[in-house]
Amino acid sequence: MKIRAAVLHQMGAPPPYAQSKPLKIEELELDPPGEGEVLVRIKAAGLCHSDLSVIEGTRPRPTPMALGHEAAGVVAALGSGVHDLAVGDHVVLVFVPSCGHCIPCAEGRPALCEPAAGANTAGTLLSGARRLKMKGAAVHHHLGVSGFADHAVVSRHSLVKVDKSLAFDEAALFGCAVITGVGAVLNTSRVKAGARVAVIGLGGVGLNSLLGAVVAGAKQIVAIDLRDDKLKLAKQLGATHTFNASDAEVAAQVKAATNGGVDYAFEMAGSIPALELAWKITRRGGETVTAGLPHPQKTMSFAPVQLVGEERTLKGSYLGGCVPVRDIPTYIDLYKAGKLPVDRLMSDRVKLDDINAAFDKLASGATVRQVVIFD
Repeated sequence: MKIRAAVLHQMGAPPPYAQSKPLKIEELELDPPGEGEVLVRIKAAGLCHSDLSVIEGTRPRPTPMALGHEAAGVVAALGSGVHDLAVGDHVVLVFVPSCGHCIPCAEGRPALCEPAAGANTAGTLLSGARRLKMKGAAVHHHLGVSGFADHAVVSRHSLVKVDKSLAFDEAALFGCAVITGVGAVLNTSRVKAGARVAVIGLGGVGLNSLLGAVVAGAKQIVAIDLRDDKLKLAKQLGATHTFNASDAEVAAQVKAATNGGVDYAFEMAGSIPALELAWKITRRGGETVTAGLPHPQKTMSFAPVQLVGEERTLKGSYLGGCVPVRDIPTYIDLYKAGKLPVDRLMSDRVKLDDINAAFDKLASGATVRQVVIFD
C-alpha cells in the first residue's frame, strides 16, 4: 500500500528546520505485515527529543529512515501468527519490542532486549525485515515504529492494547514520555514516600518524572530548567521548589533548600552540564539517575572516591525500566484517576506537513510535547 511518511535522508541539517527541511514528506510503499507483525493505522505521534537527536546526528542512525517512535493508533490488519489482537483494537506503540527469550527479557527487563537493540540500531523490525520502500529501495524503520506516517507495520511485540476511551493524542504519550519519565522514578529508583527528589530538564520526559515523584509521595520535589515558563508549569504540577539552571549558584541553592542535597536526582535533559549538576546536588548515600542521551562521544568526569566514601550511585534508565504490557495500562489507570495528569503536558497538535517547524519549536525548548495528528 502507499503511505505518507516523514523521511530523514541525511542527518545534520542546519536549523531552522522550517527552511532546511530535514524531514521530507514522501510517498512510500508499505509491504503487508509478515509473520508476527501488525499493520497499524497511526492516529497520533508525539515529537520527542530522541527524534531531534537523530535529525541533528547526535543519535546516529542509518538513512533514509522514516522517523517517529512515540505513537498510538488502530489495528488495521494482522500478520500470520498474531491471535491476541483484533482489527479495530486501539494500541500504543513501544520503541523497544521484547523478544521474551534473551537474558534481559527473561530477567524481567524488556527495555534491554538484546535482539531489539540490534534491530533498532540496524533500522529494521524485530524480525530483521524492512517493510518500507521508496521507488523500490529499502527505507529504514525508526526504533521499530516509524510513527510519523499514516500507517506502520510493526512487530506484535511493539504493541500494547489500550482502552478505547483514551484519546489517541494522549495515548501516544504513554509510548515514550510517560513510561520513560514516570518509570525512571517508580521502577529504576523506586522512590520512597518522603524522599527528596530533583528533576533537571523539564521537557516531556522530565515533567513526567516530576509527576512520578508526586505519585511516589516525595516530600520535596525540586524542578530545574533554563526556562521560567517550564518552571512555572512544574510548580503547578507539584514541584515544591524551582530553580533556573542558568544561575551560577543553583547547586548551592538546591543543597540549602534540601538540607544538604536530594536523595534522588533525575537528569532528563540529555546534557553533560545537566548531568554534572545532578551529581553535585545528590546527597551522600543518594542516587543520580539519567535518561538523557547525549552524543556518544560526550563524557563527564567525577571523583570515583565519592562512590565509596559517600556510597553514591550513578545509574542509567532506559524506557523507565518498564515492562510496557504491565506499566502502560497501570499508568493509564493513574491518569484516569486524576493522579497522573499527562494531558497538561500537551503543548500543540500539528499536521504532518508542519513537522519541520514543530521540530524548531522543540529545539528551542519552547514546548513540552507536540503531537502530530492524522485525520
